[in-house]
Amino acid sequence: MDSATSDARTPLGASADNGLKIVVVGGFGVGKTTLVRSVSEIRPLNTEETMTQAGESVDDIGQVRGKSATTVAFDFGRISLDAHNVLYLFGAPGQKRFWFLWDRLFSGTLGAVVLVDTRRIDDSWYAIDRLEHHGTPFIVACNDFGGTVRAGEDVREALDLDPHVPLIECDARSRESGKQVLITLVQHVKNRYADPSARAGLPRQEFV
Repeated sequence: MDSATSDARTPLGASADNGLKIVVVGGFGVGKTTLVRSVSEIRPLNTEETMTQAGESVDDIGQVRGKSATTVAFDFGRISLDAHNVLYLFGAPGQKRFWFLWDRLFSGTLGAVVLVDTRRIDDSWYAIDRLEHHGTPFIVACNDFGGTVRAGEDVREALDLDPHVPLIECDARSRESGKQVLITLVQHVKNRYADPSARAGLPRQEFV
């Protein structure tokens, strides 16, 4: 399925007064840039650079042979939930050498999407560990790479996910699928804020 990205620039409504920060994180080449690009209502900002032979000695590209560019800072997009609430989307770089940026990106984050390639489950462990360390609510979305997508109990067990963490399937190239990922995250965060026992440690954000 082709990306649903449009070159149109949608202006931010004058009534939008509640910005909510979302981070999309995961391993190298799992589709974070693609997800931000597919759902953003504006032309997304990205910091992709062409991959060169010199980088092959630094980044493991064994299972992402078709990848020709990589994010070196972060991606940024925007999507309006309604007249007042706007999601600001930040896609984190996946290579280990850029992981030091993650803690800064997590600052002030309402919630996060951990994007997973089920062929490389262990690439997702660090992202989940850092989010749990920060007390950031998150969901896990297994991206479709053309094979069998396993968003089941075996994936939950492999990632050692708490039962309350939503685990879903998605296609990062599809705008509708990407929107469903964000809806699932927003609903999960809303439920967390509504539960007094789970509220401790959550980032201070107004959620309407």
